[in-house]
Amino acid sequence: MKSFGTNISSFTLTAFPEMEGLEHWLTAFLLLLYAISILGNILILFIIKEEQSLHQPMYYFLSLLSVNDLGVSFSTLPTVLVALCFHAPEIAFDACLTQMFFIHFFSWTESGILLAMSFDRYVAICNPLRYSTVLTDIRVAHMGISIIIRSFLMVFPLPFLLKRLPFCKANVLTHSYCLHPDLIRLPCGDTTINSMYGLFIVISAFGVDSALILLSYVLILCSVLAIASQEERLKALNTCVSHICAVLIFYVPMVSVSMIHRFGKHFPEHVHKFMSLVYLFVPPMLNPIIYSIKTKEIRNRLRKMLLGSKL
Repeated sequence: MKSFGTNISSFTLTAFPEMEGLEHWLTAFLLLLYAISILGNILILFIIKEEQSLHQPMYYFLSLLSVNDLGVSFSTLPTVLVALCFHAPEIAFDACLTQMFFIHFFSWTESGILLAMSFDRYVAICNPLRYSTVLTDIRVAHMGISIIIRSFLMVFPLPFLLKRLPFCKANVLTHSYCLHPDLIRLPCGDTTINSMYGLFIVISAFGVDSALILLSYVLILCSVLAIASQEERLKALNTCVSHICAVLIFYVPMVSVSMIHRFGKHFPEHVHKFMSLVYLFVPPMLNPIIYSIKTKEIRNRLRKMLLGSKL
């Protein structure tokens, strides 16, 4: 459906033409990543639901993170499979904008969830006696709803800002999925508003969230250093390891993608594609692995599931 300024009805997705002859291996590798991500996050959700000891704020946020990671995987899966497996790179204009909305919505939501998890760790370590009164089930639910509403309100204008622009002849995308930085290269009209709004929401969401996460860990570190026992200090810090890893595997690729997009235009195209794949594929895959390794209750439940009555 054509509307507003657009003069095209579809976009052409690009897989990895520079890896000609290795498409089958690449497809198998990406499918493996999808399988690990989807099965891992479903397993985390199942274990948290079944294990009564995990019905705590920290694991409610982890459940929300797993649902969000499933959303990221399912947002990119259709077009990646179509482009790589079926060699059908065309995607309708409105379908592309819809995919772009969901990819960025889940990215913004993940940032908010990581911020909420850092607040959880701050309260648990700095104010342990007030933990149960500060992070009640109702308050956790309100935080989750607020994160979702914030992400929706931030991303919602993006498709409409793009639809008002005229797309003339260029309709070839750099990736096998639709991203806002990729799409704003194509219009033949003025994209200043789109670029400014994109920068605004990046700073107001990712910038603020990362600054608050850093602040929470500065306060946590100050509180931990005040503990007399070294064993207790290590025990307190150990409860943060999983979250720190989740923050790093989300923000490091995201910052790298942003830096390459803005300052690395001379880099080969496959570098841009690789970093984008890392940003979208790695966090959903590694998060369940990290939390399975570092969380005793999840680890024990996995052993029971794998070994049955032998445990």
